[in-house]
Amino acid sequence: MSFNIVCFDCDSTLSWIEGVDELARRVGLGEEMSRLTEAAMNGEVPLEAVYGQRLSLIRPDQSSIDWLADLYIEEIVQGVEEVFETLSAQGKELHIISGGIRQALLPLARYLDLAESHVHAVNVYFDEEGCYRGYDQASPLARTGGKADCCRKLSRPQASVVMIGDGKTDMEAKQAGAYVIGFGGVTDRPVVHEQADVYIAGPSLTAVLPYIL
Repeated sequence: MSFNIVCFDCDSTLSWIEGVDELARRVGLGEEMSRLTEAAMNGEVPLEAVYGQRLSLIRPDQSSIDWLADLYIEEIVQGVEEVFETLSAQGKELHIISGGIRQALLPLARYLDLAESHVHAVNVYFDEEGCYRGYDQASPLARTGGKADCCRKLSRPQASVVMIGDGKTDMEAKQAGAYVIGFGGVTDRPVVHEQADVYIAGPSLTAVLPYIL
């Protein structure tokens, strides 16, 4: 099966880190935040139940978002550059669909030669001093089912969509008719094993290429 539109989660898929957890560790809230993130990624609680709660506890400022942006690139998963180069050369339409903070993902997208318009994530807002002021509560990616909504908007007649990711929220793309590849190279989640159309356990993202091309 060949796909025209290829969508990637970011955290624990393109990069080894979970961005919100890293921001939390930076302010001494790491353990508490990791529990909330795992509960959402395993489907134990709806994403919207923890999304705003995590950010209101962390209150990330502009400098911490810049720090996180660098960390996403430093901790890039093995094979990501090759995957993006190969798929771009084949004329595939590539997107990042993430519940992460959009401003922190844009430098990674630039590093991968991906247009900013192809980065679908949640904007955060700052005041004039760069202090946290809130996030885009209307974003579908801050709630359950948001990735399915994004895939629906991207899909077109005669264009098949594939979603690659590590969490329960990525599996929701199946609701939009997307084929889903579970990536367990960073985090191995039973719910993803069970629900993905195919599951990749190895550490390199290049293992997805035979299923996309």
